[in-house]
Amino acid sequence: MSIADNKKAFHDYFIEEKFEAGLVLEGWEVKAIRAGRVQLKEAYVVIKNGSVYLIGCHISPLLAASTHILPDPTRSRKLLLNAAEINKLIGKTERAGFTLVPLNMHFSKGRIKLDIGLAKGKKQHDKRAAEKDREWEREKQRLTRAAQH
Repeated sequence: MSIADNKKAFHDYFIEEKFEAGLVLEGWEVKAIRAGRVQLKEAYVVIKNGSVYLIGCHISPLLAASTHILPDPTRSRKLLLNAAEINKLIGKTERAGFTLVPLNMHFSKGRIKLDIGLAKGKKQHDKRAAEKDREWEREKQRLTRAAQH
């Protein structure tokens, strides 16, 4: 079940490969995510010291989060991947010029997971072409519906 999507990622990047990662979260963050108070729009993924981190993901704390914890909505959160996947990501981002982009936050077997994509940036003309294709698909749908009636 999807919690939050990053629609901007598919607009700005070509997604080559997807990985599913776990997140290291605090209790108040889990409660806020279950309430749907998460935003991936400005978020990005970086690799530091052999670990993968989600930066800029905004999780709005609930009002009744806790009395003794000061919630930080945009703190860096560690992502959990196995060593082979991390090594593959390090190789691709350093050598091939790929970027890591958060795509989708969802539940998997009761746990909160994040799909991250190995992505290459789109140029402006690629974005325009994708937009034209989308509009043509919509127009085709409209025409077939009109022909059926």
